[in-house]
Amino acid sequence: METTQISAATTFLLGGEFNINRVGYGAMRLAGAGAFGEAADRSNSIRVLQHAVAAGVNFIDTAAAYGPDLNERLIGDALHPYKKDLIIATKGGFQRPNAEQWMPDGSPSWITKNIDDSLKNLKVDHIDLWQLHRIDPNVPVEETMTAVAAAVKAGKIRHVGLSEVSVEQIEQASKVLPIVSVQNLYNLGNRKWEEVLDYTTEKGIAFIPWYPLAAAPQTLEEKIGKIAARYNATIAQIALAWLLKRAGNVLLIPGTKSLAHLDENLRAGSIELTEEDFVELSAQ
Repeated sequence: METTQISAATTFLLGGEFNINRVGYGAMRLAGAGAFGEAADRSNSIRVLQHAVAAGVNFIDTAAAYGPDLNERLIGDALHPYKKDLIIATKGGFQRPNAEQWMPDGSPSWITKNIDDSLKNLKVDHIDLWQLHRIDPNVPVEETMTAVAAAVKAGKIRHVGLSEVSVEQIEQASKVLPIVSVQNLYNLGNRKWEEVLDYTTEKGIAFIPWYPLAAAPQTLEEKIGKIAARYNATIAQIALAWLLKRAGNVLLIPGTKSLAHLDENLRAGSIELTEEDFVELSAQ
């Protein structure tokens, strides 16, 4: 299959250190159903990961909870030894006893175990970006982040991010150590975290919307469809292009098991919406 190269112009400097292509890849869909268990087709999953990197993706998102552990091991098997500029971001802070349960665990002992296991699974001596998957309501965030700070001090982690957090929680965690990324649910049809996106933009923190291609209301899909026709693009590509236009600190991690859909997603990086189209899409 012909490789689709993403635009090198759409980059973001993560943590003041890593120049990230803003169209990345989220590996969660390469886990089993419910992000639990092994990939249904492991050989295809390896091809998808290798194709993404060949196409210019240098930011891949995973988590200890996907599998659990198996998604990280898949990435290690597919891509190690890693290209020099490839950033593998992972997350920790969930217990996964089965496919239905996602149990936040912010205890220092569990966080330390997650970090150490991720290092082994990914076959690395340090993690470029480690993110707290969820804040545990039963553990003060400062206590959780103290364990993360210890891993940073030990050289196990370079940069730290958070997921599904409020501005207040970002500020709480930032008292312990710098936060360079926030990964919250956000897309054209669901803008609950608008305030958080604006805050991260102001602070120079990366904003990584998970579920960037969520189904939109029928009326919104019709609006996107009309604009997509102007760009000879798909609805999904326009939804991704809107996110890139929304703020320069947005990093995309759409996931797919399909090589064709992967290339389609990457091409969204070359679509530059006009201000008029952006405003029309943004109206709710």
